[in-house]
Amino acid sequence: MNQSMTYEEFQEKVGNLILTEGGNCPVTPVIQMLQGKWKLQILYELCIQSPLRFGALKKMLKPITNTMLTSALKELEADDLVHREQYNEIPPRVEYSLTEQGKDLLPVFYAISQWGMKYIP
Repeated sequence: MNQSMTYEEFQEKVGNLILTEGGNCPVTPVIQMLQGKWKLQILYELCIQSPLRFGALKKMLKPITNTMLTSALKELEADDLVHREQYNEIPPRVEYSLTEQGKDLLPVFYAISQWGMKYIP
């Protein structure tokens, strides 16, 4: 069962080790999904501008390697956060954009940016 809670309810339950009915913390899989050096940066760039081609993403994420970018994009695609659209043209063209699930992270990025502006000079 998928139940949403208010921020206040979340704060109250954090101290009591939030557990789902199955006994799992709902934060753990999210952290696992987003962990890695480049995933959050990729998602952030796609939040700002979407769709983006591979080369444009690579330029924005210097000094990421082709291998690391490809790997991170595949993992984000497997987690249904990023959509990959391949156009059968010559030369071949591939664009990446956020899925609806990925777009649901926008308020999270906004909250992080607000925190950063408040506490990081």
